Formats: sequence, C-alpha cells, structure tokens
Amino acid sequence: MKIAILDDYQDVVRHLDCFSLLKEHEVKVFNNRAVGLGQLAIRLASFDALVLIRERTLLNRALMSKLPNLKLISQTGKVAGNVDISAAAEFGITVLEGNGDPTAPAELTWALIMASSRKITNYTQHLQDGLWQTASIHPQYNQLGRVLKGRQLGIWGYGRIGKLVAGYARAFGMRVVIWGSEASREQAEQDGYRSSASRQEFFETSDVISLHLRLHPTTRGIVQLSDLQRMKSDALIVNTSRAELIETDALTQALSQGRPGFAALDVFENEPLPKDYALRSRENVLLTPHLGYVERDSYELYFGTAFQNIIDFFECKN
Repeated sequence: MKIAILDDYQDVVRHLDCFSLLKEHEVKVFNNRAVGLGQLAIRLASFDALVLIRERTLLNRALMSKLPNLKLISQTGKVAGNVDISAAAEFGITVLEGNGDPTAPAELTWALIMASSRKITNYTQHLQDGLWQTASIHPQYNQLGRVLKGRQLGIWGYGRIGKLVAGYARAFGMRVVIWGSEASREQAEQDGYRSSASRQEFFETSDVISLHLRLHPTTRGIVQLSDLQRMKSDALIVNTSRAELIETDALTQALSQGRPGFAALDVFENEPLPKDYALRSRENVLLTPHLGYVERDSYELYFGTAFQNIIDFFECKN
C-alpha cells in the first residue's frame, strides 16, 4: 500500500526504530508543508493511508472529497479537531487514533518555568555576544531572576500532565493551587493540593500559572484578557497545551500593559510561527517551536502505534 507521512519538519521519522514496521510498504515522508486545498489534494491523491503528526495538517471535508484512494488516517496520539470525523465516515475513510505519554510535555513545561524564572535564555544569548551576567542591554529589563521555592504555582487543568507538573512543583518547594472543573479540583484535594476558592483568586495570587486543558468549544478562549490583567506584574504564564485556550490577542495586550510580566509559550494559533508574530523578540517572552511531544521516546511511542495500526487495519481487510 502507499503511505504518506506528513509534516516531518526535522526529517527524523524514517530514522526511528519503529519505521521498520513499514518496510514492506511504499512510504513517502513529506518534510515541508503543503499550503492550501489544491496543493494538498495533488500531493495526497495517490495514497491509501496518511500518518498525521498530531494536528499539523487539517483534514476537512473539502480535502477528503478530493482523495479517492484514501482508506485510512492514522493519527499519532489522540484524534483532535484537525480531522473531520463525520466527513471521513461519509467518504468511507477509517480514522484510527493512538496513544501518548504525559512525560515529555510535563517536562517541557517545567523547563520553560525554570528557564523563564531564571532568565536563562536571556543570559545565554548575551553571553554569546560577550556580555557577562547580563539579562538585557536595556536597564529596565536587566533584572535578576528568581527561585521557585516558596512561590505559588497555579495549574489550570489537573489531568495527566497537570498532575506531573504539580509533583515537580512540590519537589521544588512551591505551593500548588489547582483551578478547573469541580471534578479536577476534588481530585487535586484528595492528592493533597489546594484548589483555589475562585477563578479571580487563582489569577491574582499565583506567581506562575500553567495551562493544561484540552481544546474544545467550551475551553476555546477560556482565558480572557480580564483574567490576565488580574495577574501580578512579575507573574509568569506558561502555555504548552493549546494557543486557542487564550482569547485571541489577549496575551499580547496584557503583556503590553504589564500584567502578567512574563510568558513562556510552546503553542501558537498559526504554526509554523509567522515571522510577523506579535510576541517575537520580546525580552519577557520565551518561545519554543511546539516541542511538547517532540523528543525521541515520544516519537517512538506515537509512530510505533500509528504504524502498527496501519498494518493491523489492512491485514484485517485482506
């Protein structure tokens, strides 16, 4: 069968151990993105199966209607809003999802908290330019970093990733406060953490806030400008979940107003990140290129499951 693997930006998938699962099949790995319905339709028209790297490509009704040979979409990780499930069913295309592990995104979240709090990237960049112990060439930004011990971490969303991050915070001596659904707050309290008395208190009292929510209609834009404006002037907001959880342009406006003082982001509404992105080159904003699941162990798990799903599917058909 003909299999396409989409959006492998780093050209690493064919070097994974699990890639050998597809050795009996014709496989094409695309390293660059096709933009637009026409380009994607031409690129994918001949393939029997597609392997998606998370939500990097949108498979909507219009595109699937132009892919007459497509029988299977194998998603790495869980199926999200990038695949129109009802349209796939209408066109006789099976959609299979895989599994994942919360470790990599949780560890990245913690790395961003540490790096931003101690201004590591700022110091490192200026060290390369020959400046010693300099966080900024602008006096107002050339400030000291700070430790995490004794400070409050607010976690919105106490799922698998949020639980790991809470554990890291506890190990570093932080006070952990949870906000989210009633069920998640109850679970957090059973685990020995405090749930915030109110959304207002959550934003007003936390020194660091980390978002760990799934994106669906009820959570899109759930963090609003008014929430961000309640944060401390030296507080940090971290988002490694979904950019759309924060109201469009709210973070840009809030940072310009000085509340919160800092942001660390791994997810964006448009990816890869456009050159004109408003928060590029800000000294109080740490940006990473959606690395939450982008590491070897996660890739072996994601793609190993996705490839095995393809093999099992076509074996059952034959």
